[in-house]
Amino acid sequence: MKLSTLSVSVIALAAAATAASARDQIRIVGSSTVFPYTQAVSEEFANKGGAAPVVESTGTGGGMQIFCAGVGADHPDITGASRAMKKSEYELCAQNGVTEITEALIGYDGLAIAVSRANEADWDLTLTEVYMALAARVPVDGELKDNPYKMWNEINAALPAAPIIAYGPPPTSGTRDAFVELAMHTGCEETEYAKKLAETASEEDYEKFVEEDCSRMRQDGPFVEAGENDNLIVQRLEADPNAVGIFGYSFLYENLDKLKDVKINGVEANQDTIASFEYPISRPLYFYVKNAHRGVIPGIDEFLAEYASTDALGAGGYLEERGLVVLADDKLTALQDALTNAANMTAPEK
Repeated sequence: MKLSTLSVSVIALAAAATAASARDQIRIVGSSTVFPYTQAVSEEFANKGGAAPVVESTGTGGGMQIFCAGVGADHPDITGASRAMKKSEYELCAQNGVTEITEALIGYDGLAIAVSRANEADWDLTLTEVYMALAARVPVDGELKDNPYKMWNEINAALPAAPIIAYGPPPTSGTRDAFVELAMHTGCEETEYAKKLAETASEEDYEKFVEEDCSRMRQDGPFVEAGENDNLIVQRLEADPNAVGIFGYSFLYENLDKLKDVKINGVEANQDTIASFEYPISRPLYFYVKNAHRGVIPGIDEFLAEYASTDALGAGGYLEERGLVVLADDKLTALQDALTNAANMTAPEK
């Protein structure tokens, strides 16, 4: 006898619910940038009597892979992300039965470029200078070549006479994705080489140039992948005053006694310039909820209510005190409604 598709789905969901009920702690994975905010909410939730969630910093990409692997006790309930979920990740979720997901925009963050306070230079970089320093291939005398630059003042004589050494996130990190899109692509496309190519090449060839040559980071030494733990980057900057670090603004905010920001296009990274998007490398932050686990894993609804509360995400809330650039009131209300009603997200376009 054949079971209907609906019957199979019901049986699978019931089995997942039974398995999930074996776990009494919320499990959260994802972005290292979102991690300290989620950890703060988890601590507050536990202080109010809830079971302390297990929060892991896996990186945005890694978190999506784990989150989308399935439904049930072996799979996390929530993942944090320093960029929006990609179409490919949404499709992976669907393939594994994760079909009911709420997307939660929690606030904004800037991608800071910072140096040790022991560095006495007054840093101010354009995005093109960032690209020219860190890309694998850059325009040299009108041709695209392997990056020859070893010193900052080789790119611009007004920059410090210091070796180019930048500690940044790995490819699995949402911070890396956002940095490539917001900083590297923009800086690349502002070069004269790219502007000329945009006029002469086909749209397909130009898009290929952006996706490949504007995206690839150096592998010859000046750019160092420092892992998902941004605190390690802070330690390396303290050890080497000439180095720059790339991470979420919240880590700069938490370490202003040790670090100072590098201005981008003359704009300092702070809560006001990030909220207004005047700071050129600003981005939204999210978490994603597996709605099939709500009502099964104890405490998820209560935890989400704490996360979206005005005490946490409102102006003057405890997450703003930790460096999060908070939502406007109308967007916070929309977030609260979406979480309360378990509103399912629509499929991403790309």
